[in-house]
Parts: sequence; C-alpha cells; structure tokens
Amino acid sequence: MDTLHGLRFLPTTLVTPNSIPLKVATFNNRSRNQSNDTVFDEAAYEAVRLNRDAEARSVMADTSQILTRNPEDPKAWKWVIRTRVWDLLEDKNIAQFPRPVHHRIPNFVGASIAATKLSELEVFKEAQCVKVNPDTPQKQVRFLTLNGGKKLLTPQPRLRTGFFSVLDSLMLSPRTISEACTSAGVAKYGKPIGLDEKIKVDLIVIGSVAVDPKTGARLGKGEGFAELEYGMLRYMGAIDDLTPIVTSVHDQQLVDDIPIEKLLIHDVPVDIICTPTQVIFTNTSIPKPQGIYWDKLSPEKLSQIKILRELKQKIERETRQKLPSGPSEILPPKAQRGRK
Repeated sequence: MDTLHGLRFLPTTLVTPNSIPLKVATFNNRSRNQSNDTVFDEAAYEAVRLNRDAEARSVMADTSQILTRNPEDPKAWKWVIRTRVWDLLEDKNIAQFPRPVHHRIPNFVGASIAATKLSELEVFKEAQCVKVNPDTPQKQVRFLTLNGGKKLLTPQPRLRTGFFSVLDSLMLSPRTISEACTSAGVAKYGKPIGLDEKIKVDLIVIGSVAVDPKTGARLGKGEGFAELEYGMLRYMGAIDDLTPIVTSVHDQQLVDDIPIEKLLIHDVPVDIICTPTQVIFTNTSIPKPQGIYWDKLSPEKLSQIKILRELKQKIERETRQKLPSGPSEILPPKAQRGRK
C-alpha cells in the first residue's frame, strides 16, 4: 500500500519516503476518518506530500535544463514557453503562494476572481459532478463545487498514491467544506474510487501554465498527469468529446506561440478560459485525446504510477494481447536515483 494514501487504512504507523516508521499517535492534530475508525494524521500526511512534491519539482527543473540545452529536442519548445511564463509571473509579482511558481501550476493574483467567473458559466451551473485538479490556484473552484452542492472528483497528487477521490457535498458540513478542498482534506474526507467505478463527469477543470486563447492549446507544468487523468477517464466512460474542459489562469498566462502542429496526440486542449478579467470561449478545433496512448507512455512514467500499471495489466488480460510501450525518457540523475 502506498505511503501517502495508506494513512487512511493504517491506524498505527506511517512509512515515510525513507522507510522510517512513524507512530501516528505521536502526532497532534489527529482526526477520525468519516468512513471508518482509522486515525488520519494530517501533519504526517503533509510532511510526506511536501517531501515528494519537492523531489518532483527538482527532477522537473533538471529535465527542463537538459531539454532546453538542445533546441532540436521535440519537447524543448514547451519548456521555453513554460519558463518564460513562470519568470514573468514572478518578475511582475503576480505569483502567489506557493512560490517560486516554477515547475508548478502557478498560483496567481486574482485566482479566486477567475474561479468565480468559472462558477458563473452555464456548464458549471448545470454540472452535477466536476473534476478539478488538485493545485492551489484551483482551490476556490473546488470550494465552489462543493459549496454549490455538487460532487467533486479530484486526483491523488501525481497519481502516485492512488487514483481519484470523490467528495460529496451532502456528506460534508459547512465547517468541513473548506478543509475538504485541500490535499489533506481530500485524503481525509474523500472516497477513493477505482477504474471500475461507474461515474459521469459533467465538467473538467484543468490547471495550466500557458494557454492560447485563439486555439485552446494548453501547456501544463510538464509531468503529463493531466493527460493521463483525462485518458483514464475516457477509458472509464466517464467523459467524452463533448465534456467541456475549462482552465483558470491569469491574463499574463495567455500566449500566442504554442504551435498546434507540434502538439502531441495526448495533449489536452481547453474549450473555455477564465481569467480575473474575462471569459474566453476558444472554439478549439484541436482533437481531444481518445484514451491512453500506450505507445507514447515511457516505461519510466509507467513505473511511477501504480494505477496505470494495473490498467495496462487489466487490458492485456482481457484482450490477451500485449500493449505497446513508449520510448524511454532521458532521466536526470536525481530521477534515476529515485528509481533504484
């Protein structure tokens, strides 16, 4: 069982990334999980999550440096745009906590205003179940989803600790809704679901680093989890081509130099952009991914995500055919050490 999500099921111990057992009873700020009597320790959960987050950002920074040194690399141009936007948000002091925003879905001044504009969309008002990314700038979107009496579907951080969790506003009190919008709150109050769950998602809210308002082309922070989440939801039948995809960003994250001819088949476009000052309907013509493209998925990425390995094994058992694998990634030294 994975460390982070294992806190829901192990009432006495927690295993840290360094495999040092910690007694849950030694921490303060403990609470009972709503669905059973196991103790959820928020301090321990956050310590592990922040540790992994820092490690992942360090690996992304190394990856960015390696790729941008080689302009001929097919991924280099994405990192050039990402870095430019991150630098701009920091230089103009638009960036908000957590900072620096590099190698994150950046939080920004006016994120709550953009979230309010998003909540005023008809597609949001009509939605019963909304999938929202777990990043800080979309925290207010998660709150408005639950406060509006809707179901919230949100992924476990980086999919390394599980899959998705569902939070039902009917199972939360006004006091706990705000807490449920945090990563620890999702682990504490959410119901984990599996690939066989029968669920219909009416709207997808996705975080972005940069987005083109004319084409709907989008860049995330470079790890590819939004694309994997989308592909798995397609596999589950929870979404289709008509499911709207919305992003909330600062106006300074709007760009005009994402070459759509260089986008990959699994890149996810957006239909609507909400900023603190405007709502943009992109009328994107970029095709939405139809599922998971196994021939694009590197063995290194597959090794990081248990739910993906389980899905691949499930499909191979059912079809009695071996699925393809993508080319290996050139991992920075830190990432290679992390896999040993």
